[in-house]
Amino acid sequence: MVAELLSTHTSSLFQKAVRRAAELLRAGEVVALPTETVYGLAANALDEKAVAKIFQIKGRPAHNPIIVHVASNAMAKNCVANFPESAEKLSKSFWPGPLTLVLPRAKNIPDAVTAGGETVGVRWPSHPFMQAVIRECGFPLAAPSANLSNQISPTNAEHVRAQLGGKIPLIVDGGQSQVGIESTVLDLTVVPARILRPGMIHAESLAAVGLPIADCRLPIEEHALKSPGQLKKHYSPKAKLVVLGWKDDADLKFQISNFKFQISDCRVIAHSVIPAGFGAANVSVIPHDAEAFARALYAELHRGDAADAKLIIVEAPPDLPEWSGIADRLRRAAA
Repeated sequence: MVAELLSTHTSSLFQKAVRRAAELLRAGEVVALPTETVYGLAANALDEKAVAKIFQIKGRPAHNPIIVHVASNAMAKNCVANFPESAEKLSKSFWPGPLTLVLPRAKNIPDAVTAGGETVGVRWPSHPFMQAVIRECGFPLAAPSANLSNQISPTNAEHVRAQLGGKIPLIVDGGQSQVGIESTVLDLTVVPARILRPGMIHAESLAAVGLPIADCRLPIEEHALKSPGQLKKHYSPKAKLVVLGWKDDADLKFQISNFKFQISDCRVIAHSVIPAGFGAANVSVIPHDAEAFARALYAELHRGDAADAKLIIVEAPPDLPEWSGIADRLRRAAA
């Protein structure tokens, strides 16, 4: 199989891609679609056989649940057993957008989506193409990231093609993902509500709607995962990844020597202290801004792997709320 690649950069191409994606999804196929967070590997969330194909294609462990994507509050309510006032407040403030709400599942949601658990994560994405496809289908889409399990999430169509181009019938190119890391996941089945996966909507923003939020850094002691993004190792490049802070070039080179790697085999991703003595090809600089950093991070990790780097060094992010999602992804990638 060689994936068909459809562009969306004109109105007619956009509509053609919507119709083709919906046609395949109605037939029980799995397709790669753009969202504002990362590219998703989508199937009909109400079709257990179609959802099973996602797990097969990704090599995804069966105990890792999948987020359900909707295109309205009404569709979200059809996926859950109840939609409390807290969900109404949060959806009004943050949907469409990169926030997933974990709620008691409705009976129509297959076990495969929830990994057999009694809850489901639901999100209304803001990407216009994903919204258009869901509306055209008339059913919600189960859509984890469109990559092989545990590897780096894709933020453009080429990332998807490189990993899954021979396994799926369609990849839709909707441009670069504008958020760049996966959604914040908030569990509303516990009091206080708990962040299961940090993202670019951080705890302080969520608390601003008047909802108490538990400290997401405390260990989660549950037998069944309620959301993706909770595995210890995840979002990982092929290269060894380490997160470091350094004062200057000499300090960085000394730390690298402790890992027994040659400088020529290393790629550095920096945002504040920019190494000068590593060669331009081996250093990437992302602005010292959390949103810009998140938008570029996975693309830089993909670039490091494409360059056959043996060690990827990422400058440690600040310990600030807006960087919490980035710190989480780096910690799991380095595990």
